[in-house]
Amino acid sequence: MKTITILSGKGGAGKSTLTASLAVMLAERNKIVAVDCDADAPNLALVLGLQEKEFKSRESLKTGEKAYISWKKCQSLKFCPKCQAAKHCLDSCNYSAITWNLEEGRPEINELLCTGCGACLLSCPTKAIELEEVENAMISVGNTHYGFPIVSGQLKVGESGSGKVVNALRTKASKIAHEINAKYMILDAAAGIGCPVIASVRGSDYALLVTEPTPMAFSDLKKAIELINHFNIPCGAVINKWGVNKDFSYQLQDYFQNHQIPLLGMIPYDIRFVEALVNLKPAVVYEPNFKNVFTKIMKNCRSEMEKI
Repeated sequence: MKTITILSGKGGAGKSTLTASLAVMLAERNKIVAVDCDADAPNLALVLGLQEKEFKSRESLKTGEKAYISWKKCQSLKFCPKCQAAKHCLDSCNYSAITWNLEEGRPEINELLCTGCGACLLSCPTKAIELEEVENAMISVGNTHYGFPIVSGQLKVGESGSGKVVNALRTKASKIAHEINAKYMILDAAAGIGCPVIASVRGSDYALLVTEPTPMAFSDLKKAIELINHFNIPCGAVINKWGVNKDFSYQLQDYFQNHQIPLLGMIPYDIRFVEALVNLKPAVVYEPNFKNVFTKIMKNCRSEMEKI
């Protein structure tokens, strides 16, 4: 099985649009699994027209941790004036999740602000602070109307740990891929280059970069390329919204050529892409004439992967 991760570094560049259409076309002749790796704001299922009630299974994930105080061990209240004066745990928390209750003379932890980093554990002289697992996300599996399964994750409100959620999503998707003997697993990464994107890219066979002809998208794209190069993953590029800024589009072409990044295709700017999203359909389904564009991208991508 080959794993293809689609990323851009910038939100709104067209990752989900490209993922959905490529997945539909690949599924015509291959067994595939699609994975929405944006645990903070998943939307790939919506682009594929899958309603929430259509997911066949859901399960809670415990990939996050929260700090809590064992009052049997904490001596800040009566027995340890030095701890009251120093307030080690407060100073150690960079997220302001620990405050001091003046009336009771002891620390308090705000669960919504705590990220489970563990810094307070190291600072506590009596080892009174511990970490416990919390249910921080939900993982869902559904069958699309186009003959392939999709795995999606959603962080709960106020929770953190999206990178670990993506790891769990990939593990679940790999199991499903093995069961159906899938040839491809296609991952729709989150925006940016943070933990969920790193978790998406790591171990991939190929990375497909999506950008649009704007200076901001180009700046974020270069950061994404640095990330891919760090993991030594072969990649190709797609320019979305071609025609919006032709001069900058040509600059992007030159950049890819100079950096030996294959340009797999160009997607023209067309209002029908927006209409497809509004109607919850992949672009190649909503407008069959778009198939030529995505067929070229798919063929070029597979050709580049065969060289690996």
